Amino acid sequence: MSDETSIFWFRQDLRLGDNAALTAALGSSRRVIPLYIWSPGEEGRWLPGVRSRWWLYQSLSNLSASLEAMGLRLIIRNGPAAAVLDSLVRETGASALYLNKRYEPAAAGRDLELMTGLAARGVESYPFNDTTLFDPEAVRNQAGGPFKVFTPFWRHLLSLDDPGWTIPKPRRGSGTGSWPAGLPLSRLDLLKDPARNPSGGWSPGEQGALKALKRFLSEPSSNYARDRDRPDEAGTSRLSPHLHFGEISPRRIWHEVRKTEEGSAPPGAEAFLRQLAWREFSYHLLHHFPGTAEEPWRRQYGSFPWRDDRDGFRRWSEGATGYPIVDAGMRELLETGWMHNRVRLITASFLTKHLLIHWLEGSGWFWSQLVDADLANNTMGWQWTAGCGADAAPYFRIFNPVQQGRRHDPDGGYVRRWLPELAGLPARYIHAPWTAPAAVLAESKVNLGHSYPKPMVDHAEARRRALAAYRQILSPPSSP
Repeated sequence: MSDETSIFWFRQDLRLGDNAALTAALGSSRRVIPLYIWSPGEEGRWLPGVRSRWWLYQSLSNLSASLEAMGLRLIIRNGPAAAVLDSLVRETGASALYLNKRYEPAAAGRDLELMTGLAARGVESYPFNDTTLFDPEAVRNQAGGPFKVFTPFWRHLLSLDDPGWTIPKPRRGSGTGSWPAGLPLSRLDLLKDPARNPSGGWSPGEQGALKALKRFLSEPSSNYARDRDRPDEAGTSRLSPHLHFGEISPRRIWHEVRKTEEGSAPPGAEAFLRQLAWREFSYHLLHHFPGTAEEPWRRQYGSFPWRDDRDGFRRWSEGATGYPIVDAGMRELLETGWMHNRVRLITASFLTKHLLIHWLEGSGWFWSQLVDADLANNTMGWQWTAGCGADAAPYFRIFNPVQQGRRHDPDGGYVRRWLPELAGLPARYIHAPWTAPAAVLAESKVNLGHSYPKPMVDHAEARRRALAAYRQILSPPSSP
């Protein structure tokens, strides 16, 4: 089929290369109108946070320039998506809409409704899966239902044919002599709080994503399986924000790693692909269990005795708990809009199990601060840590922040970077400053309770309290 005019709707696929729906639109239409709609009000409670908006601004700017080089123009509009599309169809006479699917509950429901409305007007919609390796609807267990445990899900993925090969970047676009009106990017007000723009040397956009992947795969001394849990080492790919905004596809990453694996595999290649599959599993769960974004997957956790502790939440979010590995992670988040994955687990465990503060409070804070704020990954991570999700950590796994720090940041380099007030402490005390002799504290210029806080809770006491709370909801009721 060939359409005279088509609309391609950019969403979380802000790239030209390896973009299934865009390639299909350019191949079947004489005229393609690239469109981006800013409609945060349709995201439910999950409005893009200030750091996500900063990234989005940079990524859209790069995308617009790339489209111009192809002879195309990015049309930016704001407002409800259905109204924007209806208006653009009337203006241009477009007969088709091409888009890549989204799996967040609010977006998925909205898409179905608007595509039905367009069909009634004679406009055909062509949705493609380009967010995940495989369409979540097509991945089923032997009983025909969704997977609920990661290991069999991972084995099933490995049994499937590899996802389709990477699609080449189109060389030219199907342009038009006149373009519909659009807004300048600055009108979207994405940079309204410049003081909170993240640091960290990020390079948003498709080219930044490809460079990040190339750097990760070519690092001669890296070993992902060994280094990925070391926040003091550059052992992770830092591709998560690029993946969330679709500046690179999981398909490209999968094939690049496998291609390298067939030649001279980087150490830890399989471990990295397994982490990519955890992302896939997160989307699988969100698609099949859409309520998990706001409700526990394990229903008995709906009656968990969470505490309303505003001061505790404030100290946690500001990085002032008195546990260095936790505080370093929260300070990294505040400054860079990102946090090392191991430290995400530690900080989430501290909030939900040491402080007994609802996991939704934590997921909401991460959502507001992260450049890679992704509903599927964020939900999965927090429910896993709190013990209330599918294939979650056992309720009795309560991370000891001192032991976690010593194990994963043995020399204290990570803590020293983000907590300069503790930089002078010897490694043996860096993760538990309160155990240092007074003379060592004085020599290191650490004044507990003043320059750095004392622990806000005792680990052993907090652990006993958490276990009692978990047993309260998990123990079977006694017989009358």
